[in-house]
Amino acid sequence: MRRSAVGAAVAAPSAEPVAEMGAGPIPAPAAPAPAPAVRQTLRTEFPFQLPRGYVDESGTVHQDGVMRLATARDELVPLRDVRVQENPAYLSVVLLGRVITRLGTVPMVHDGIVENMFASDLAFLQDFYRQINAEGHTRAAVQCPHCAEPFEVELGGSRLGES
Repeated sequence: MRRSAVGAAVAAPSAEPVAEMGAGPIPAPAAPAPAPAVRQTLRTEFPFQLPRGYVDESGTVHQDGVMRLATARDELVPLRDVRVQENPAYLSVVLLGRVITRLGTVPMVHDGIVENMFASDLAFLQDFYRQINAEGHTRAAVQCPHCAEPFEVELGGSRLGES
């Protein structure tokens, strides 16, 4: 035979303890909610101007361009390139061809464009790449060890593609 408690009230355990008269100190009020975080936007593209400029087949000089931040993929994919495997110095050419998104009115920037740039422009782009990919900092505040005067220095990085 089955027994059931008809009309019996069963007290369910409460999620919060109930304070009874004289049961002890009253807990402190909850801490105020933290202020909403200020949303910051990440800058991913950086304009530049080449010192000399890329000269296309028609003789047009292109100096203004845009470089985006590099991704891990941008640094890994060129390592599989046969040209890079045969000549590691070619890494910067392939890498820059991936991260330069605009150069004057050139319809599409690729490693073929970069390899036909003047050496001074290539050196400029390598340095610019290091600057924008160094955690977003291109300058650092330092202090002279002799006179304690504060000043800023331009950050340099390791070789291109070795962040």
